[in-house]
Amino acid sequence: MKIALISTSSRKNSNSLRFVTYLRHILTEGAQHEASVVTFENYDIPLVGQGSVQKESLTPFQEELITTWESADLVIFAMPEYNWTAPPQATNAIHQLGGPAFKHLFDNKVFAMVGISSGRGGRQPALDMTTVVNKIISFTNSYSIISPKLYESHETADNLDERGHFVGNDVYERTARAFVDYTLNVAQRWMIPSLVEEK
Repeated sequence: MKIALISTSSRKNSNSLRFVTYLRHILTEGAQHEASVVTFENYDIPLVGQGSVQKESLTPFQEELITTWESADLVIFAMPEYNWTAPPQATNAIHQLGGPAFKHLFDNKVFAMVGISSGRGGRQPALDMTTVVNKIISFTNSYSIISPKLYESHETADNLDERGHFVGNDVYERTARAFVDYTLNVAQRWMIPSLVEEK
């Protein structure tokens, strides 16, 4: 299974990047899955109403994001919590890519959402992103699902080092792995028809 891990924080060495790097360590154990990380550090998607993403002239960041996303079966977004909501870069990217030119990004995929907090939070950005992505899936008449189990990464910097290695509380690792297992099970069930067709 191909998995896109998207850190939607524009900060360098962010907690969101730590988390998706941690997920990549888990997902590639035993080389069972192919997981690619995209970070928003070089984010340059114009705001809605101030420009649009041009399919014929993508920037390096846009090319990396779109190429990684379109080749994935499972797309996991990690969003930092800013004032109890998702970062504007995350929702703006969905709005900008949610039109006819990039409709394929929302078709035949499984999405999963993670909220990242330096303290005790993270639920609201994951819920916000779920709402926006669900709306685009519906609006574009696509066939994708969002896994119902979201993950709240609490006290992220205390549990993961800068290279995405677990260093914290056992409860954190146990719940993170439970999220991964659940998400993979949902993705595998959703992808069974396409996997059968490939064979």
